[in-house]
Amino acid sequence: MFGRFNFVKKEKTDYKPTIRPPYYNQEQDFELCLDCEDKPCIVSCEENIIYLKDHKPSLEFQSGGCTYCDDCAVACPSGVLDIKYKKYIKASFKIDTIKCMSWQGTMCFSCKDPCGEGAIVFDGLFKPIIDDSLCTSCGFCVKPCPTVAIEIFENKKENIC
Repeated sequence: MFGRFNFVKKEKTDYKPTIRPPYYNQEQDFELCLDCEDKPCIVSCEENIIYLKDHKPSLEFQSGGCTYCDDCAVACPSGVLDIKYKKYIKASFKIDTIKCMSWQGTMCFSCKDPCGEGAIVFDGLFKPIIDDSLCTSCGFCVKPCPTVAIEIFENKKENIC
């Protein structure tokens, strides 16, 4: 029936960007993490957002956000994570307007409420937008979203705290 059309079924991928803790100097420094056996940066994170991706620490915001408490940097024995390199997390967040309940007409403030910086602003009553100039990339908006509408992108831009 659809022989004249070249339909290509796109596979859905579970791509997750590699988001690193906010205390490193250069990406290649994470090669030192391969020799670290105890991974104290993971244990020290009270928010439980540090996990291993390719045997190196990365952030996952489904369970919480980063408080920038410095504990992972203090715990790092190799110096890969160090307070002297503290900066905002290299991530950008965007609201998927198709998945977002507010954008679909249902009143919801689940992403706005945990945002301590006031970076999620509403254009009218039902249109939340993330103001990049106020966002610290902490990720606290991700977990409470009931429809998983907060998209995370790796950001190469350097933002000093």
